Amino acid sequence: MPSEALLSVRDLRISFDGTEAVRGVSFDVRPREVLALVGESGAGKSLTARALLGMAPPGATVSGEIRLDGSTDLAALRGRRISLVPQDALSALSPVHPVGDQLAAAVRSVHRVSRREARARAVAALERVGIPDAARRARAHPHEYSGGMRQRAVIAMATLNQPDLVVADEPTTALDAERREQVLRVLSEQREAVGAALLLVTHDLDVVRDHADRVLVMYAGRTSELGPAQAVLSRPRAPYTAGLLACLPQDGPRRRRLPTLPGTPPAPGALPAGCAFAPRCPLTTHRCRDEEPEPREAHGRLVACHHADRVPDDAAALFDEERAA
Repeated sequence: MPSEALLSVRDLRISFDGTEAVRGVSFDVRPREVLALVGESGAGKSLTARALLGMAPPGATVSGEIRLDGSTDLAALRGRRISLVPQDALSALSPVHPVGDQLAAAVRSVHRVSRREARARAVAALERVGIPDAARRARAHPHEYSGGMRQRAVIAMATLNQPDLVVADEPTTALDAERREQVLRVLSEQREAVGAALLLVTHDLDVVRDHADRVLVMYAGRTSELGPAQAVLSRPRAPYTAGLLACLPQDGPRRRRLPTLPGTPPAPGALPAGCAFAPRCPLTTHRCRDEEPEPREAHGRLVACHHADRVPDDAAALFDEERAA
């Protein structure tokens, strides 16, 4: 995998009325790489992803540096070199225009082609994502598509102009396991066909394990851990990552209670002093309560924890009373 960055994000901060929801996040995405953003609701994942497209919510103040292949005008590159697969395909598509017309409009927003040519490219894009009888389906409206077909249609729209980077914001939310795998397979096939990198926002660690090259774990708007997906998920160094993994179902006795992370994530305007995860962390010390840790190199990844070296090999045991005992 090439080491040079396609996307470079440095000290990204997103605030609302002076309260920071994303607090100094930095990362790179390499060409053709799959980088996953994970964390609990409210961690700042979707805010981060949408800021990359120049689509931060109204009222948001964005600072820091975002560069795509050297350019800082991400909004001008949207739909051309960077594109979005949204979480809710039904609300993302116009209810009053046929799906094919919407894809054709996306083509003509980038390429100076005739309506006929744009229409042909739209139909071809629907065929590539597995929409049956694509020429006829292109004339249908979004409500006439099934949920899986709508998700395929937005993937087709995101990739038909051959972008360098696709941002997928929770593309499998509320889908059953079979449909989730279908959508991820189509997304992977289309991304590979156009040679794009993928920034995948998800809460599903199994998806990360199966599809991501690297993973960025976020908590309370900051980086908790960033590194190779397999290394992070098999041997986490941040207690928060260990807690997320502990909550996954494990092989073992059926009656064994599933561990849970104690407490809830803090609201952006009510962060504790020191480490934001300290009130929920079993490794907390006075230093954690007084001093917020900065991400640092440790064990081949970045970790924001004062006690990364104290996380045991059986990291899930930190949050599992039965195993800890």
